Amino acid sequence: MKLVICLGNPGSKYAQTRHNTGFMFADMLSEKLGCNFNSEPKFKAEIAKGVYNNEAIWIVKPQTFMNLSGESLALLKNFYKIDINTLFVVYDDIALEVGKIRFRAKGSDGGHNGIKSITNHAGTTEYPRLKIGIGPQPPFMKSEDYVLQNFSSEQFVLLKEALTRSVEAFLFYCDNDIPKTQNKYN
Repeated sequence: MKLVICLGNPGSKYAQTRHNTGFMFADMLSEKLGCNFNSEPKFKAEIAKGVYNNEAIWIVKPQTFMNLSGESLALLKNFYKIDINTLFVVYDDIALEVGKIRFRAKGSDGGHNGIKSITNHAGTTEYPRLKIGIGPQPPFMKSEDYVLQNFSSEQFVLLKEALTRSVEAFLFYCDNDIPKTQNKYN
């Protein structure tokens, strides 16, 4: 099993913002796997349960807003007794240019409050992750303002390509490991 936590903010107001790149990935992956999201208030999340090569893939969109994303992870982990080694997280990265992706086996939160929350509830920084580039932010703008803006039309084209590549890379990872995936997609 893989528990794929995809970070974003709930609601149509945020749907196309930079901070919702994780949710955009989740939608694309669920479409690829032919599964639909169901509201799961008990877990403060929307969850799509799919299968890839006979392995269960649970795609989770926390509905807590970004900074509390780890709450959904904690509820799922505790209720289902999910091994933290099944965790995989997808999120936006302001340090990467739009269109770039990076797989990591582990790492710090890099100032990302959603990842900070996931790490706090996971109890470790050692979980694989996929970062999707949304930057760089203009020097005159605060990061919290930048991440809540929509992509320009030119950036959105690059983002769609990155999301397609990200889904392909995630499925490759399901059949391989992080080092092979990094070599192929980073």
